[in-house]
Amino acid sequence: MIRATVFRALVLMAALAAAWTPCLGENSNPLPAKATKELPRELLSLLRQKKMSKHSPILVRIFKEEAELEVWKQDTTGRFQLLKIYPICRWSGDLGPKLQEGDRQAPEGFYTITPELMNPNSNFYLAINTGYPNSFDKANDRDGSLLMIHGDCWSSGCYAMTDEQISEVYSLARDSFLGGRRSFQVQAYPFRLTPANLARHRNNPNLAFWQILKIGNDHFETTHLEPKVDVCNRLYVFDAQSPPNWPHPLVFNPTDKCPAFVVNPKIARLALEKLRTDELEYAQLIADNVPAAPIYSGLDGGMNKVFLARFPGRVTLAKVLPYASQLPELPPIPWVDNDGSLTSKLFGTLF
Repeated sequence: MIRATVFRALVLMAALAAAWTPCLGENSNPLPAKATKELPRELLSLLRQKKMSKHSPILVRIFKEEAELEVWKQDTTGRFQLLKIYPICRWSGDLGPKLQEGDRQAPEGFYTITPELMNPNSNFYLAINTGYPNSFDKANDRDGSLLMIHGDCWSSGCYAMTDEQISEVYSLARDSFLGGRRSFQVQAYPFRLTPANLARHRNNPNLAFWQILKIGNDHFETTHLEPKVDVCNRLYVFDAQSPPNWPHPLVFNPTDKCPAFVVNPKIARLALEKLRTDELEYAQLIADNVPAAPIYSGLDGGMNKVFLARFPGRVTLAKVLPYASQLPELPPIPWVDNDGSLTSKLFGTLF
């Protein structure tokens, strides 16, 4: 049995090696040691504590404003549980989705990562391509390329981790493929989609888009199951299935009208309960006139507070204004010393 397992792992690693594609200007050397590195002993111990198989599926959630990346992993119940939260060293752009090549925006949405999107030869230590643009992005005429989760703590439209962090995330993804899973999901959000955060950002032109993302977020948070994602009528659709006794297969076309479908009833019930609770809280916050966040920060991305002293001055003034046509005139942002205080002052309690 052990010999068969080892053989299967070797065969899959060979298949993965054949599928690797270079990006961000890397060479195509096959599987360097950093890409085959075993998980740290502490993380292997954590897997055992949480009753998670080393090769069970993973799911990644990213939150820009909080500058955190979560890795969730399937346990013995078949549901995803939180394994570890990684502070993001650097992300670029502003809150809101990526719209076009060169806008420096890090993507937001639901992305499917397959083995060929993992790059072991990255100039940024290791890299995982998010797969942007996905079918939703393309249906909405959004373009761009090579949007990564990678190391080196430097970002231009990416989510940059430290080399040590991306080594762990990359290894967790690799091991999930070795377990037989051919993909894993990345959910990228502007912030944790709580009523309080949505109320703070109620004036942002991206609010309608974020409310769509919240549906998928709620499906996951209420079930701890990976939401099934489809796109039709240029919108995300989550956990759709054919209506009862429907004679035709369910086919989604990203730019066409949505076919007749129903949402999985078990998931829909739980998500609706959460939605109703969140809407009541949101309405109360609006009634209380909770202060609204600025639409445009003026910064090129952000950094988790744990890295501010280690990498001072890496969060700089924005070089691109992604939503200039939609934004009101704002007063200039005062510049301060490159000691990290700019980020702290502008984002207030965020950091």
